[in-house]
Amino acid sequence: MPPHTIHGFQISLFLVAISVLATPLRADVTIYVAPDGNDGWSGEFAAPNDARTDGPLATPAKARDVLRAAHGHDVTQPATVFLRGGVCFLSEPLALNSRDSGTVAAPVTWTAYKDETPIISAGRRITGWQKTTVNGHDAWMAKLPPANGAFLFRELWVNGQRAPRARWPRTGTLAVAQTPKAKNNTQWRHPESQFQFNTGDLKAWPSAPDGEAVVMSRWVESRLPIAAINEKENRLESSKPAGFAPETGDRYYIENVKETLSEPGEWYLDPREHVIYFIAPSGVDPNAAQIIVPRLPQVLRLEGSASGGGLVSNINFRGITFSNSEWYYDCPMPGQKAEPTLTSYPQAAIGVPGAVWGQGVRSCTFDHCTIAHVGGYGIELGRGCQNNRILHCTITDLAAGGVKLGETQIRENAEDQAFGNEVCDCRITDGGCLFPSAVGAWIGQSHDNTVMHNEIARFWYTGVSVGWTWGYGNSLSQNNHIEFNDIHHIGIKHKGDAPILSDMGGIYTLGNEKGTVILHNHFHDIGAIKYGGWGIYFDEGTTDILAENNLVCRTTHGGFHQHYGKDNIVRNNIFALGRDAQIQRTRLEDHRSFTFENNIVYYSTGVLLTGNWDKLNVAFDHNTYWKTGGGEIRFAKYTWPQWRAAGMDVHSKIADPRFKDPEHNDFYLTAESAKDLGGFVPFELDGVGPRHP
Repeated sequence: MPPHTIHGFQISLFLVAISVLATPLRADVTIYVAPDGNDGWSGEFAAPNDARTDGPLATPAKARDVLRAAHGHDVTQPATVFLRGGVCFLSEPLALNSRDSGTVAAPVTWTAYKDETPIISAGRRITGWQKTTVNGHDAWMAKLPPANGAFLFRELWVNGQRAPRARWPRTGTLAVAQTPKAKNNTQWRHPESQFQFNTGDLKAWPSAPDGEAVVMSRWVESRLPIAAINEKENRLESSKPAGFAPETGDRYYIENVKETLSEPGEWYLDPREHVIYFIAPSGVDPNAAQIIVPRLPQVLRLEGSASGGGLVSNINFRGITFSNSEWYYDCPMPGQKAEPTLTSYPQAAIGVPGAVWGQGVRSCTFDHCTIAHVGGYGIELGRGCQNNRILHCTITDLAAGGVKLGETQIRENAEDQAFGNEVCDCRITDGGCLFPSAVGAWIGQSHDNTVMHNEIARFWYTGVSVGWTWGYGNSLSQNNHIEFNDIHHIGIKHKGDAPILSDMGGIYTLGNEKGTVILHNHFHDIGAIKYGGWGIYFDEGTTDILAENNLVCRTTHGGFHQHYGKDNIVRNNIFALGRDAQIQRTRLEDHRSFTFENNIVYYSTGVLLTGNWDKLNVAFDHNTYWKTGGGEIRFAKYTWPQWRAAGMDVHSKIADPRFKDPEHNDFYLTAESAKDLGGFVPFELDGVGPRHP
């Protein structure tokens, strides 16, 4: 080989070597956090060394800062923050921004360590309990630490269980007698700061000004600070007005009045002396128990900005529990003003934020996380949040609702819109503890989202709410998929509970919903107090929705209701065992309201159709109707022959579908019985609810 060739070969090898040395080595960044850690340590080890000179960090905030330093401005390495088991109490919400993001190739993961359960808490443990007596009952008292100041918190958890505030009545609710100043023409939205109660229901307790009256009106609650209780005139006066004027028969109860503290497990907060009183259940020693009160309004904040280019992206959260927050009207979020005069929101407790909150969040995942014992919604992904996933999570014991996707505002810039998010295989349960009007899963001005294979249960108001445009105006709420969910005990939290609100649905929709589908869901055990306990509820202006292959059963006011809207299709569903009615249409319009075809309507009590059917601008056909126990089936004011002569249900049947055991939730159809139906095609619902991972 010629010398110059050999020389060139040697130069090439040298350049390759230099190139390899200049390329960053791909090594994952790993950080550990533990309750027994120290923020002065490196965080490179899962446990302290024998000399206790190094080991895990103590706080997630320090782990965030160490990760920022390790990443710099060039994220080329995957990073993992391992959280050891136990409770980590925050001094401020954990805030992550664009500097904490990963990439598709190098994501950032915050995860539980092996089989441990880390809890990030926005609360504070209360210690130093002393024995005392309250209202003749053995009790305990504890002085609040100075950091709590005059904060009137409304939640307390004992060994991971929500403890009730002192409450009157002990169970159930009381009924408003009337509003003193109300006249026949008084608007229900009129602000009113007093109501009359029935004789003997309330007393002029000395500590009444420490308490609140929680009044349910129509579809909202108002939390009214008590100014005075006048026993002579049977009048309760509040220092703030109710959102909706209390009306005769509205339900209410009283919280945090010392004289009503009497039951094991109850507690009362003296806001002047900053002292908690607690009647411990049998076997519970408060000084040995973990008693936690909220300290912060949120646990985790993902602070991205779509318009500013500072997105929070490619962060995964796995196996982490977020707990013990509390938000209230006088507690402003960053960038927002406090609203101390408010006592309610007009619908869905919409202004209550999530304990886990984000904006400008992209391609992030919450996987097998728990959001529990929180004082707001569970998770909120608002402005500019796109293509995120909430998977196999438990979201429970909620002051408000479960999940919020999107905003109430329509954003013209696509970068600022929320869309493409998923909530799948989650259990979203036991909400409305402070704000009963909150919903299990809320989608606002947001499109192309998926809510699939979840259990959504035990909320006082609606299970899933989709849309935020009243009427036929502009709406971003399109192409949303609500599928294979088990949505139950809505308005009625448990068997035997009495409902407290009205005008709700297993699913509730608004506005132009083009492309939105409601498929293969099971809606059951839904109830309202005065009106409106419906399974599928198409409210104002609902347009272009398909509801197909759903089972709706055991509702107080009907399986399906359309207030007003157009071009909706209700096809191949089972509507069963509505108490007062089965199907309702309210407002007459010139266009076709909806098409109702291939359904089974099966009932024992109430009427088949209710509402306004004077104009038949609907399309009914290929349905099957059956009333158990016999008797005539009437279609509003029409007999069966008259209904068909008007062009309705020409190919439909009145026939017993012969369900296997409908009284026990078994709506299985045999092949033989299916042949005798008007056009219904049997479907399976064995796969509804969360799937195993």
